[in-house]
Amino acid sequence: MIQNVGNHLRRGLASVFSSRTSRKSASRAGNDSAMAEGEGYRNPTEVQMSQLVLPCHTNQRGELSVGQLLKWIDTTACLSAERHAGCPCVTASMDDIYFEHTISVGQVVNIKAKVNRAFNSSMEVGIQVTSEDLCSEKQWNVCKALATFVAHREITKVKLKQITPRTEEEKMEHSVAAERRRMRLVYADTIKDLLANCAIQDDLENRDCNHMVPAEKTRVESVELVLPPHANHQGNTFGGQIMAWMENVATIAASRLCCAHPTLKAIEMFHFRGPSQVGDRLVLKAIVNNAFKHSMEVGVCVEAYRQQAETHRRHINSAFMTFVVLDADDQPQLLPWIRPQPGDGERRYREASARKKIRLDRKYIVSCKQTEVPLSVPWDPSNQVYLSYNNVSSLRMLVAKDNWVLSSEINQVRLYTLEDDKFLSFHMEMVVHVDAAQAFLLLSDLRRRPEWDKHYRSVELVQQVDEDDAIYHVTSPALGGHTKPQDFVILASRRKPCDNGDPYVIALRSVTLPTHQETPEYRRGETLCSGFCFWREGDQLTKVSYYNQATPGVLNYVTTNVAGLSSEFYTTFKACEQFLLDNRNDLAPSLQTL
Repeated sequence: MIQNVGNHLRRGLASVFSSRTSRKSASRAGNDSAMAEGEGYRNPTEVQMSQLVLPCHTNQRGELSVGQLLKWIDTTACLSAERHAGCPCVTASMDDIYFEHTISVGQVVNIKAKVNRAFNSSMEVGIQVTSEDLCSEKQWNVCKALATFVAHREITKVKLKQITPRTEEEKMEHSVAAERRRMRLVYADTIKDLLANCAIQDDLENRDCNHMVPAEKTRVESVELVLPPHANHQGNTFGGQIMAWMENVATIAASRLCCAHPTLKAIEMFHFRGPSQVGDRLVLKAIVNNAFKHSMEVGVCVEAYRQQAETHRRHINSAFMTFVVLDADDQPQLLPWIRPQPGDGERRYREASARKKIRLDRKYIVSCKQTEVPLSVPWDPSNQVYLSYNNVSSLRMLVAKDNWVLSSEINQVRLYTLEDDKFLSFHMEMVVHVDAAQAFLLLSDLRRRPEWDKHYRSVELVQQVDEDDAIYHVTSPALGGHTKPQDFVILASRRKPCDNGDPYVIALRSVTLPTHQETPEYRRGETLCSGFCFWREGDQLTKVSYYNQATPGVLNYVTTNVAGLSSEFYTTFKACEQFLLDNRNDLAPSLQTL
């Protein structure tokens, strides 16, 4: 069977790619005309700010103060949010920010912000910061940021209008914003659980106390009076102003450890817990929690009180900032060890070590490009939330791409292909007479996939991570002339629609588990990005789409097999339809929870 399939698919390759070429030419012509029509397009929520860095904006190194940059970022993002909302907005949270480049006096800072997606009363704003040297005309990427703003009216409740994305980039950001929002909502509990369960080894007892700096030496406390220039027209303190004050005390604390001028490299995601108004006194406290080889973590806490009620302080915000000390060649220098105080100091010390690992996992999995993510990432309690996020967002980004090309169609089963970078992706689509929620539940459990897909020989549930994520061990027959069958360790992440028009999603990707290492019996297969999307087309009518991003190791098989839309794969997809029809009445109790 495998040999016959391979021969059949190789014969189909030439015809598929020749037809794809002609279709692609027509598609490009259409795209060119569309681009010509939309040459002047600009996102209606986009706001741009350009600032010349003057000496009054800089720190001791002659570089733009990050606190000043945060104020400009917050102002630009707030104006974008208010342009969409049509009413005042306040900063609710800011995601992780990694600063890639410093900005010198005399250079220009260019900030661009636009609303990626609006929810009920909140919206995600994406911010891009670049710097520009006017003399050399060179430009650098400084950072990217994602902020959440909440619209606020005094009398009526706000219901934001939805964003309609037009470009491919806007569609991707709009789609992934729902998954980022999901991660933000559980962020505090996630970090709390990870810190409680993360075992960190430290060697405090083995370090020479004579060469350690007492943590108490780095402690800073400062008070700020919120005046009208620090607040918006409703009297609420600008989030960027609070962030700037936080950066100031954190820098002082870091300087006390290293006796030098530190550089802020990263700010961890944080939420504003409550508002602050004109007349408030803000007490800002900072201390170095831990010092690693080349970096240190500084914790900052902000409390607010009114003049007549100093004993009743409100917790406004907390944040963790990572600093380094750079030498003349901009290389990080070695830092002295920190000696924490017994009790809370030692707790903060160990939690900082845990956060460092979590931070690296999050940056690695969430921030890197799809082509830079390894096929199989080790599954670990410290990264499971971010792997789930990456799994779903990768599929959503693949779905949002514009340049899919229709390769063939048989009995209303369509096959689309997409050549992008080093990947060849394919997308199969059909409409079935089954409710979207029913199709979603039936295909969510991979243990039932062998009932309709003969490429899945057996499926074992290895770990039910939570309600929406599970890990499976899958075996499949030998393919492409190989004598050994294949096995996969698959993370399946499912998501219900966030809003009207959103699909149900089942995302699949490979992970590695210490309990399921590669064995001589099987050839370990890997999948980078695949899964299903279900769109409700009407009553008991659903568009089912399957996506797969083929990696170089399976590219030959994919291009000759699926891109050829062989009768074998057409039969498999039709078997999926029959499976849905046969089992659609078995899920009445389960559907009540969707």
